[in-house]
Amino acid sequence: MIESWKTFLQSQGAALEGNAVLHYGNPAAERAAAADGTIVADLSQLGVIAFRGDEAASFLQGQLTNDVRSLHADAAQWNGYCSPKGRLLGNFLLWRQGEDYCLQLSGDILPSVLKRLSMFILRAKAQGRDASDESVRLVVAGPQAAAAVGAAMGAVPDAAMRTVAGDSGFVVRVGADKFVLSIAPERAAAVWQTLRQTATPVGAPVWDWLRLNAGIPMIVAATQEQFVPQMVNLEVIGGVSFQKGCYPGQEIVARSQYLGKLKRRMFLAHVDAEAAPGDSLYSADIEGQATGTVVNAAPAPAGGFDVLAVAQVESAATQILHLKASDGAALSLRPLPYTLPE
Repeated sequence: MIESWKTFLQSQGAALEGNAVLHYGNPAAERAAAADGTIVADLSQLGVIAFRGDEAASFLQGQLTNDVRSLHADAAQWNGYCSPKGRLLGNFLLWRQGEDYCLQLSGDILPSVLKRLSMFILRAKAQGRDASDESVRLVVAGPQAAAAVGAAMGAVPDAAMRTVAGDSGFVVRVGADKFVLSIAPERAAAVWQTLRQTATPVGAPVWDWLRLNAGIPMIVAATQEQFVPQMVNLEVIGGVSFQKGCYPGQEIVARSQYLGKLKRRMFLAHVDAEAAPGDSLYSADIEGQATGTVVNAAPAPAGGFDVLAVAQVESAATQILHLKASDGAALSLRPLPYTLPE
């Protein structure tokens, strides 16, 4: 986190842990505000890898799951990076900003993902770097988000997964009422103060709750190399292209898509217990063996935790899933905001 920005957030009442804002003094009130109001959250807990160079697009095209070459200058996309076994090493929000292709991902996996990607640059005319502290990144979400972003940035993209350059930086629209802002550090405090006229500041766990309820997964250190992209619904949200060329794990990803029915999928659920990424799930039909894994988890406004969890499709449809043990807290499945393939 940029030191001057850290000092500013603390002056606004932020309680920090590492690069993450935990809350601004009243976590319960922040969760309540997110349920039906407009919020603004700092994204310093996430990292940004930036690639530039004459061959940056072709290099990323050969590494990531989505069609980078089709990414226009005013567009964004979800994307993933797989091991040769087709398991996700990370997933990203990807957009173009000036000369850079910007990959926003969980901060705890940035060093390993950047190191691995850099190993394969070889003679390509492309360079990758950790650009996390080159900008301040915020997310604004809720019914008044578009108006708040327009007032603070001077521009708003007209559709989801579109981008626009504003007066103080870049705006990425990631949903009907959700916006990621990449702001020049010297303009960040002024943007924040304008946003605060409409939006309630909240900690990172509140944004995690909004994101996971939108059905958007985030691979973290605890879940690296556990899922093929379809298990976390990456292709459903537009993060996988099946028409592009090869990339690491592509054959396995394609086989999962076209040969047989996928046995594991990601579901949205609530549990009246504390949950965390990597926690195992159990069901009566698979005795003594985990039937699933928590992908992401966050405290819910009414208590307990909401989770995105990958589980055996048959178990999720016919059994009660339990957290951490066969007699652990029961999960209550909830509808995702999109439809899964049959």
